[in-house]
Amino acid sequence: MKKRVILVVLDSVGIGSAPDANHFNSAGSNTIFNISNQVAGLNMPNMERLGLGHICPILGVDPHPQPVGSYGSLSELSAAIDTTVGHWELMGVPVEKPFPTYPEGFPDEVIEPFERAIGKPVLGNKAASGTVIIEELGEEHMQTGSPIVYTSADSVFQIAAHEEVIPVVELYRMCKMARDILTGEHAVGRVIARPFVGVPGGFQRTHRRKDFSLDPLDKTVMQDLKEAGYAVKCIGKIADIFNEVGATEIFKTRDNAEGIDKIIELVEETDEDGLIFANLVDFDMEFGHRNNALGYARALEEWDQGLEEIMATLGEEDILMITADHGNDPTTPGTDHTRELVPLLVYGKNIEDGIDLGVRIGFSDVGQTILDYFDLPCRLEASSFLSELKSK
Repeated sequence: MKKRVILVVLDSVGIGSAPDANHFNSAGSNTIFNISNQVAGLNMPNMERLGLGHICPILGVDPHPQPVGSYGSLSELSAAIDTTVGHWELMGVPVEKPFPTYPEGFPDEVIEPFERAIGKPVLGNKAASGTVIIEELGEEHMQTGSPIVYTSADSVFQIAAHEEVIPVVELYRMCKMARDILTGEHAVGRVIARPFVGVPGGFQRTHRRKDFSLDPLDKTVMQDLKEAGYAVKCIGKIADIFNEVGATEIFKTRDNAEGIDKIIELVEETDEDGLIFANLVDFDMEFGHRNNALGYARALEEWDQGLEEIMATLGEEDILMITADHGNDPTTPGTDHTRELVPLLVYGKNIEDGIDLGVRIGFSDVGQTILDYFDLPCRLEASSFLSELKSK
């Protein structure tokens, strides 16, 4: 009988300010609650059945009288609210020192060697919204052939280029050059290729985005599983976040819908024991960073529809875990990630319903529980909740 964990990260779906939110300018943030208020309620019957309404107040999502899942929340220990550190901590590698950020743009000691490596000057070199900066500089980029370099509140070096001006393969090559330069004190979490198409006034980013991450700072749960002979199937940008370390198969996806379909496909078709690890990025990339509460709400409801089929497809020994990596409250003035608790929902046909897992201190409790489930040494400084998930 197949024995698998299906771990789904709803990118940026926070559920309320974390205890240290003030240190991250995130006081009052509550991504899902504030969205539910903006749209006069969310329709998420399957997340409600799992117990989401027991974790925090959400307009339209009530505490279910007999939840079929177990529920709780996770409080992050890492010293940042970046995508990379959130995922790494889920896999047992909290980050104690934040990666460098560049709110004033990158210094000459970074930009000059990068320009020498690519043989041309760059445009931009500032913190900016990705959609805004390509509208601002896209036409000049098309005229000059110079790539657009920008960053954000996250530890990222982003390179945007029109696919007809700098082909995607060449853009990826530039990103690899940047990755080689960005080491030591300038070791940003991710270098990101941001290709786009279109004409001035109508530019659109494409699905050919690619992240070039650092290797994880320590051994991850993914590596433990792979070394023990288990499959580690990565959906969406998971493999990029871990620089492919610990992955046995990689499945890139364009959007949430394709990610949900791939989860269902792998659950239905794979015979290998192990981890199916998925990131659904649209919540964050398309809606959180663009302060689009209505779009975010629709994406949540579309996820909920797909969740019903995922639950129905699970085998008898499968465990589904649903969580997030940080918040990104689209109702707040900024467009950056927010320091929030994230949901923890756990479901399996063979485990007891309705267990309150409480507030877990550290995302690594997820990784520790996965190790426990596969009878591997629970070597993390974290607490497994497997024993609380009693068998039926």
